This record gives sequence, C-alpha cells and structure tokens, in this order.
Amino acid sequence: MATQHIKDAKREENIIKSRIVMTFFGILILVLVLFFRLYYLQVTGHTHYETLSNNNRIDLTPVAPVRGMIFDRNGKILAQNTPVYTLDITPDQIKNMEQTLDHVSQLVSISDYELKRFKRSLKQRPGFEARTLITNLEHAEAARFAVNQHRFKGVKLTAELQRVYPYAELTAHVLGYVGRIGPKDLKKIDKTAYKGTSHIGKLGIEAFYENDLLGTVGIAQAETNAHGRVVRKLHRTPATAGENLHLNLDIELQALAHHILDGRKGSIVAIEPATGGILAFASTPSFDPNLFVNGIDTKNFKRLNSSDDRPLLNRALHGRYAPGSTIKPFVGLAGLEQGIDDKQQIDCYGVFKLPNSRHRYRDWKKEGHGRVDMRSSIAQSCDVYFYRLASRIGIQKLHDTLIKFGLGRKTGVDLGREPTGLVPSPDWKKRVKNLSWYPGETVIAGIGQGFMLATPLQLAVATTVLANRGLYIEPLFLHSKEDPQTRILEPVDESDAFMVEMNDPDFYERVIKGMEEVVHGDRGTARKLGRKSSYRFAGKTGTAQVVGIAQDAEYDEENLEERFRDHALFIAFAPLEKPRIAIAVIVENGGSGSGTAAPIAKQMLDYYLIERLRRVSADKRVNDFG
Repeated sequence: MATQHIKDAKREENIIKSRIVMTFFGILILVLVLFFRLYYLQVTGHTHYETLSNNNRIDLTPVAPVRGMIFDRNGKILAQNTPVYTLDITPDQIKNMEQTLDHVSQLVSISDYELKRFKRSLKQRPGFEARTLITNLEHAEAARFAVNQHRFKGVKLTAELQRVYPYAELTAHVLGYVGRIGPKDLKKIDKTAYKGTSHIGKLGIEAFYENDLLGTVGIAQAETNAHGRVVRKLHRTPATAGENLHLNLDIELQALAHHILDGRKGSIVAIEPATGGILAFASTPSFDPNLFVNGIDTKNFKRLNSSDDRPLLNRALHGRYAPGSTIKPFVGLAGLEQGIDDKQQIDCYGVFKLPNSRHRYRDWKKEGHGRVDMRSSIAQSCDVYFYRLASRIGIQKLHDTLIKFGLGRKTGVDLGREPTGLVPSPDWKKRVKNLSWYPGETVIAGIGQGFMLATPLQLAVATTVLANRGLYIEPLFLHSKEDPQTRILEPVDESDAFMVEMNDPDFYERVIKGMEEVVHGDRGTARKLGRKSSYRFAGKTGTAQVVGIAQDAEYDEENLEERFRDHALFIAFAPLEKPRIAIAVIVENGGSGSGTAAPIAKQMLDYYLIERLRRVSADKRVNDFG
C-alpha cells in the first residue's frame, strides 16, 4: 500500500506569502512605472506632447499680406489686387494624385498648361507645402467644387488676391510684373517672409521695390477635427499690408506717348528737370503684363518672344542706339571746355577730309552749309563743323566730357538691370577689341556715329542736364511711399544731384542758343515746330545710320527695306527758361529726325505744357462750382 502524501501547511503558507509579496511588488512596480510615465507625459514631456497634440488639432495657416498698390503722380491706380478663386493641393495629404486630379477635373476645367505647371511644381517644393492647381476659377466652378469639397482631402478652395495691371501695355516696361515664385527665387529669398505668398516681383518697379510692396506675413490658428475640418478659430495674427507706391509717372502723358508712336518700334522718355522725376517712359511695341502673373502659356510666350518687333524688349532702358546728331550740343560743350572759340566761322562745302587722307566724310547736306559757327552748326546740324571740332578736341577729351552728362554709363534709375551705353576711347578699343584707335573714328564720333551708343533714358537724362544748366539729377520713378494703415505719404529722399562744372557757366547758354535756333531759327532743322509754338523751347534733331553708305553712293530711303532705314531722334526741353519737361524720342527706322521724331516730341510738349494745364484748370472750375 502506497504511502499517503501528508500536507505541509507551513510550506504552502510560505509559498502563498511569497506569491503575495511578488504580486505586491509587481503591482508596485507597475504603479511606479505608470506614475513615472504619467509624470513624464504631464511634466517633463509636456511641451513636446502638447505641440504634437496641437499639431493634430490646431491648424496653423500663414496669412499672406496684401501687396501694396502702385499709383501714378495723380493718384490713378497702375497696379491693384483683385479677388479670385483658386484650387490649392497639399501633396502629402493626397494618397493617389492622379486619381484626385481626375476627379477634380470632372468638377472644374483644368487646362493642359495648368496641369503641366502643377506637376512640375511637385518636384520643386516640399510635399507639405500647398501649391496652386488652378487660378481664377469661374464663379460657377468655384460654387460646384465648394459643394463637393468634403470629398477631397488635401484639396482646398481659397479666395486670394491676384495682381492686375489695368493699363496693361502702357505700363508693362515701367512696372514689370509679378509672377509665381520659382526655384531661382527660392534660392535668394527669405522663405519665412514669403509664407503663404505665391508671387514675387519679376521685373521693373515690382521687382525693384519688392521689399516695400511685399508686406509682413500673419498667422491664423484654427482648431480642427479628425477629418481636418475647422471646428473653431483660436487666434489670428494679422498680416501687414505692403506699402503703396506713388510714382512720378503721368499715365495720361504715358498713354499719349504710346498713341503717338502708334505701334512703331521706338521709345519716348520724359523727365521733370527740377526733380529728376520720370514723367513718361514708353517703349513700343509693348505687351500685356497680366499674361505673366500666373505663368504665361507656351503659345503666347512664343508669339511674344519670336516676334520681329521684339515687344518684350524695354527699348527705353535697354535699347542702345547711335545718338547721331543729338550728341552735337555736348560735343560743342567739349569744344568750349578745350578753348574753342564758338564764334569762329568755318566754310562748309559738304565734305571733310583729314590731312594726308583721301577719305571724304560727307555732310548730310550735299552742297554744304556755307559759313557757320558753333551756334549755327547746332541749329543747322552741320556735320562738317563737328567732324572738324571732334578732330581738334581728340577722342579722349571728348570721351571725358560726354561721360559727365550720363552718356556711356548707368544713370542710376530705380528699375534695376540697367545697361551702360558706350562712349568709346582708345583704352576701351584696346581692351575690348585689341585694336588701335584711328583718327577717322574720332571724326565720326563727333556726330554720334561709329562705336558710340546711348539709350533713350541716357539721352533724356543728358538733355535734363542741359535744361538745368549743368545740374545732374538721377532719374527716379518713385515719388513717395504710403503707409497702408495711416495713409500718410512719405516722400522719398531726393535723388543724388551734382553740378557738371564747366570752365565758364555761360558755356551752357551758348549751346542752348543753338538748340533754340533748331526750332525757332530761320534755318533750324526743326523750324516748322517753332513757327506756331506758344512757348519757346530748345531741341536737337538726329538721324542715325543703320547701315553704312559707300563713298560714292547716296542714301535712297525709298528703295531700302524698312529695317535698314535710318533711326529718327530728337531731344528737347521746354519752356526755354525754367524748364518743366525734358524729352528724348527715338523712332527705329523712322528716317528723318526732323520729319518723324521732332513732331512726336512737340505733341508731347504741347500736351504737358498746354492741354494738361487746361484740363486741370477746367476740373478746378468744376470742383469750385460744385
């Protein structure tokens, strides 16, 4: 019979006690772990986890600032902001992009260009950043998508402000335009400052004064649910609008300039001599800057870029032309500085030759001008006189004088990307072409031909110096800045100014007398303009060759293709005393400066000095009566 197992009560009691102790310590450890975890979550890691929690339930949205507006000198809006509807997509919130795009296209129309641009942007920016799919939706499309927006997580219908240029082609080469921020822009901008902003100034005033126009970004906080819908708005730090800019530009004068040029290739620049303020800055043909705001499509860009008329070229700023005879007053000043007697007469027989040379430098007037001095040579635009004068002065002294008037260098205008013109010198030719300077090159430099190049802006600035009798003022578009909140206008600091000193201040008057006779003298090249003028003014015609003419050949405009015809130029300022406007006109392939460019300038002067003031007086009478 097997031995029966006898219970060991003591042993079982110990086992039970040990199990109870182990359970107690196990529970205690778990409680301590739970306590320490709770302490970590509530105290040590509070900030971190609160941030994560808020990120899940609080949506931080940058509030884009309103871009500052741009006005002309009379308060007319040149650049404004118009509300439009857009569709924005945040890629990181989209599971199947192609499917989403397909479904969206069933509600609103998406052009091929918009689709390509959007897909290209997917590779250029982080996925957590929203980017625009469609801009400027029709109201019906916006309403249709708004009803169905709950179906599209990561796709958002928003209302934003779009830049609009109401005067379109008239201001394209002054204001430039804004465009979407691209990869090149991202490399040079402060990304924080552009949070929520999709556009940036690309050209012109929009680019030059970008920091003033931009404003400061704000932040909007909103509580969202698990589906990303806004439950309530928590806090909003408003954005600060950019400053409004008031320009010196007179849009009515600008419109007249475009109208007079009538689609011809050319440029008109008008400046207020007393301030350096730019009144008109026309370059034709032009283009519609509104096409570029949201990205221009391939078809329109190809049309503009491949046009023989080159509408994208800012001729007023970047067009470089031989100044022709418009340079003669400045060559005259260089001669006076070198001791040339302006009253000394020479005989002009229509031809000039250097000593020991058989090459003939012909005058524009085949039979010559007879006996002329400096004043009559400016009035009649005698080439022979200035051939001889330039030869006597020498190219280096001629160069040194012309540079003082802003020719051959940047004017400092507030547009950016300004090129230099060219006033040649022996050092320049050796450095650039590795060739020596020849005496014949000095001769033709005296009438603004050869290597010499000037922009319309540079010619207008140089003319302003003459109008001011030597005072050089940097040209300026900006007149004042307006605080968007207080509406207080703050005039900009005055332009840099200095005197172009002459050995005798009277030198200016002697040259200006010749320019006065251009339009008011009996033999002046533009005397038709002065016959019925109610004010006296000073001017200088110019004709610049586009193609060379052989020694024994004659210029036959009628049998030349238009693109080979001479450029027509004219510079002027008015009135003669206390000038209020200085102007430079260039018409490409326009032929005669006196026949084409001079009448254009006179229309501009008449409007600014007569018609404009008549309108102002009429408006004042109406307001006083009212």
